[in-house]
Amino acid sequence: MKRKIISTADGSKTIQLEEWNEQYHSIHGAKQEAEHVFIEHGLLFCIDSISKYNKQELSIMEMGFGTGLNAYLTLIASHKQRQNINYVGIEAFPVASEELDQLNYTSLCHPQFETYFHSIHNKGWEEKYQINNRFWLTKKEIHFNAVHAQDDYHLIYFDAFGPRVQPDLWEESMFLKMYMALKTQGVLVTYSAKGSVRRAMESVGFKVERLPGPPGKREMLRAIK
Repeated sequence: MKRKIISTADGSKTIQLEEWNEQYHSIHGAKQEAEHVFIEHGLLFCIDSISKYNKQELSIMEMGFGTGLNAYLTLIASHKQRQNINYVGIEAFPVASEELDQLNYTSLCHPQFETYFHSIHNKGWEEKYQINNRFWLTKKEIHFNAVHAQDDYHLIYFDAFGPRVQPDLWEESMFLKMYMALKTQGVLVTYSAKGSVRRAMESVGFKVERLPGPPGKREMLRAIK
């Protein structure tokens, strides 16, 4: 499938799959979307909710590791919040290094952390690595259906390609896997706000709330186990 690097509305770049007319991040702002959906309404929400447990290590699974933007922003936030994070990224088709070299996240997102962005991508797959004193990373090159976690995570970033092009990733069976993977009171956040997605989440037991969406989207979803 033909791929190209494009600029989004906030100046940050993303990868476009031309045949699908689908992007790895929002064309209305890749960085803004990631910060709004996954950092503000996911990570910071969870940090606030677990602070009573003396800032225990936060376990995060990202469904759709892709360009590593969400992981990179999470690492930066972990430094600012003094929060230890164990991060697991799931990706069936890793992004090629020549594409990663064309992305501009380090120049837009705190250049002093640039070496960490490269470390995130240079580390191998299937092993756990310490990126810095707050952030541990495991990248798994597997399909979403191969995830069989049980009560392992405080937070899931659900960042699959949209239901228009990959509807099977947004069905009840997938959200049941996500529900089982989360700890009690665990949180799942996603950019999608489709009614069918919300109903699929609720059908497996999630309590789902609609929240204001990032630029270009009216709403997003946050689900709690």
